[in-house]
Amino acid sequence: MPELPKLVIFDCDGILVDTENLANRRLAEWLTAAGYPTSFEYCRKNFSGRSMASVQKEIEEETSVRLGAGFVDRWNAGLPDLFAHGVEAIPYVREFVEAVRSAGIAYCVATSARVSKMHITLGQTGLLPLFEHAMFSSTMVSRGKPFPDLFLHAAKTMG
Repeated sequence: MPELPKLVIFDCDGILVDTENLANRRLAEWLTAAGYPTSFEYCRKNFSGRSMASVQKEIEEETSVRLGAGFVDRWNAGLPDLFAHGVEAIPYVREFVEAVRSAGIAYCVATSARVSKMHITLGQTGLLPLFEHAMFSSTMVSRGKPFPDLFLHAAKTMG
């Protein structure tokens, strides 16, 4: 019989909750309005799962488009409205998390998103009570994805 893992680290968006379509539609609109013409498909392929700070950095380093000093703050301020309706849990994820918990395996969520966004999305889907004990954000480490720092921080903190 295979040995059970000691810890399961869940990502949030796209793994626990379906926010990527809503977020990437809005992002395509914002970037296009800022002078970086793009599409939902491009954003979904290139920016899914990434922090807005990293998206802004990439665009501003590779183009002459400037999204402004308040871009990330404006984005985060709009999330409650964006995710107030339409965010759903990924099918069967609650059952899977419950099975992990029932097996006595430690688990947490580690994501590029801010903790405040996790409260919104996990709250809208009813998953927040399952994760309030252990929520990790890329804001807690110096280097977010794709670097492993966030996951190493979560693993160390979870023991």
